[in-house]
Amino acid sequence: MSESCCSALFLALPDDVFSIITRILSPRDICSLALCCRSLSALVASEKVWFAQCEMVGIVSHGELIEWREAVSSYKALCRFLYCVQPLMGIWVHQNPELGNVVYVMPGFVSVVGCRILPQELGPSGIEEDPILWAPVFEVLGDCDGSTAFFLHGREKGKSYLYPGSVKPADRTCNVLLLEVEPRLRKDGGKLLYSKSFVQPDKEQSRKISRSNGRSSRSQRNLQNEATVSFSRLAFSDRRKLLEIVTSQVRLEVPQTANGPLFPPMRADGENYHKDMMRLCERRSILVQMHKTGGDLIDWNTDTQLSSDPTQLELSEIRRSFDRSSGFHFSNNEDDGRTQCKSRKTIGRYFRDSISQILGKSTSINGNHATSKNSSSSSDNKYAQLHEFLRSGDTIGLTLQPSNVRLSSYRAWPNMHDSRFALYKLPMRVPTAEQEFAGLWGGTFGWPPGRPTEEKPGKALFFLLLSYEKSEGQRNLIATKILEGTHYVLHPNGSAMFMVNIDEPSPDSFPWDKDGDSLPVNIRHAFLGEGIANGYGFRYPGSKPGSLFVFENGNLAFIWKESKAVLTLQRLNLQELLRKGEEVAALPPIANFSYLTKSYSNVFAGIPNTSNCLSSARFAVVP
Repeated sequence: MSESCCSALFLALPDDVFSIITRILSPRDICSLALCCRSLSALVASEKVWFAQCEMVGIVSHGELIEWREAVSSYKALCRFLYCVQPLMGIWVHQNPELGNVVYVMPGFVSVVGCRILPQELGPSGIEEDPILWAPVFEVLGDCDGSTAFFLHGREKGKSYLYPGSVKPADRTCNVLLLEVEPRLRKDGGKLLYSKSFVQPDKEQSRKISRSNGRSSRSQRNLQNEATVSFSRLAFSDRRKLLEIVTSQVRLEVPQTANGPLFPPMRADGENYHKDMMRLCERRSILVQMHKTGGDLIDWNTDTQLSSDPTQLELSEIRRSFDRSSGFHFSNNEDDGRTQCKSRKTIGRYFRDSISQILGKSTSINGNHATSKNSSSSSDNKYAQLHEFLRSGDTIGLTLQPSNVRLSSYRAWPNMHDSRFALYKLPMRVPTAEQEFAGLWGGTFGWPPGRPTEEKPGKALFFLLLSYEKSEGQRNLIATKILEGTHYVLHPNGSAMFMVNIDEPSPDSFPWDKDGDSLPVNIRHAFLGEGIANGYGFRYPGSKPGSLFVFENGNLAFIWKESKAVLTLQRLNLQELLRKGEEVAALPPIANFSYLTKSYSNVFAGIPNTSNCLSSARFAVVP
C-alpha cells in the first residue's frame, strides 16, 4: 500500500479509535509518525493521543491527569514531563544512618517529591491512623512546556531554603541518584544560558550557539574536551567542598506564599480539598518562576550581584584563586589586569577568601604541593585534579544525576559506596501468584499488633522489603529491614529480619486464638524459617529458628520459636500514608540528600517542626 493510502486510512479513523491504536506506540514512535506528512502531524497532535500516553506512564490517576493538564500547555508537554520523572519514582535508600535513610519519590502537583520517612514510634492507633513523619528531600517540578525544575530542600540556622539546580536525562533502568556539581559553558556574548534538561533548543537558539562555537578556535575546543573530567573522579574532600560552596551561594529562602502542601491531601472533602489544590497550584507557579529568575548571582570581579540563572555560579574567580594558590595557570585569554576589589569584606570577597583556603588544601591533597614525587604521582593516578574539573566550564551549578551502575547486593540490599552523595534504588516487585508477598511491608513487635502497653507506650515502626530468591533449589522469602524506629539501632540497615522457605510448611501452631479486637485468628499458611538474632556481632548477626504465619486477611507474623517474640506486618501504601502524614523540617542540604556520617542513633530526633507541635515520643531519641 502506498504511503498516501496508509495516511488516508489513519485520517479516516475517529479520534477515539486512533488514540487506542497509538497506545501500542511509544512517544518516540508517535513523533516519528508525525514526520510522515502534514496531515498525520496534525492528527498525532491530538490531545486524546497524548492523554493516552500520559495514562500509560502510570504515575497519576485519570482524574489527577486532568487537574495537572490545567497547569501545562498541552498533554504532549505533560507527557514529556512524566516520561522525564518516571524513572525517579520509587524507594531510594542509603546505608547511613543505620536507623534508616528511606526516601520515597511520589507525585506532587505537576511534580514529583522525594520524601524521607523518619525513624519513629507508632501511637495507639497504628500505622493506618497515626500520621507518618516525613521530611522533604528534593522536588522536580514541571514547567508549562514540560521542562523540569529541580530543587534540593534544606535547612540552615533555623530557616528553610531551596537550592535550585538541573536534572540530567534519566535512563529507564537508573538505580543510583547522584547529587553533583556540574561546570557549564557561558555562551551568547557572556549571557548565562539556562541549560534545562530534556529541553530541545529551538532552531534560532541552535544557530546562535553554532555561530558562537564557530568563533572559538579549534585548539580551544580541543583543550576544553581534554580538560573535561567527571565530578566523581575528584577526591571526596573536593566534592564535598564544591557542594558546600554551591549550596551556600545558590540557596533561595522559601517565601511565605510557598509554604504550602507539597502534594494533594488524601481525602477530597469538597471545599477544603479545592482550597488545597489552589494552594498547590500557586506554590508550583512561584517555585517555577523562582527557578527561572530566582536569587542573585555573585559577580566575583566587581563584588556586585547579577540577576541571572540562580542555578549557576561563575567560575572565573574560582579558577584565578586556584591559580594563585597552586601556581597553575589556565590559558583562557581572560583579562587578568583588573583592579583589585575594595578591602571591605563583601560577599564576593568573603567567598574568594574561603575558596582560596579550600582550594589550597585541596591541591595539597591532589598532589600539587607534595614533597615527594612518588606521593604526587600516586595521588594523580587515584583522583582527578580540581583545576582540570573547573577548566571545563565558566559557570557551576547543582545537578541531580540519575545513573545506571552495576551494583552487587546481599539479600536484596545493594552494596553502597561510602563516599558518594547518592541514593540507591530498591527494586520493587509487583506481587504475582508465585510471589504474592513481594513488596513493602510495615509493622511492629508484640501482640496484639501495634497496641502499646503501660511498659511500652510506643511501638517502634519497622519497614521491611520482602523479596524472593532461589538458592539450592529452594524458594526463599527474604524480609530486608530498611527502616527501624528504635531508640538505638538494633539491626544494621539491610539486615534480613527473617528468611523462610516457602516450599516447607511449618508444623508450629500460632500461640494466640484472638487478636486485639477479640476476633478469632485464622491462619492460612505457615512456613518454616529463621529470624535474626545475636550471634556474630552487629554487622554479622546470627539467626534462630522460627515460623512465618499468613493470616486470612493477608497480614503476616513471624515468631521466633525460642523467645516467642513476634513481628507483625501489614502491606503498606506509602503514597497514601505520606499524604496523611506530617511534614517536619529537613536537615542541612547536603546531609539531607545523603547522610554520609556513620550514626547508630536517630539523627532526625529533636528537629523542630514549624507547622505543628509533635510529641517527642514519636521520635526514637537516645537518652
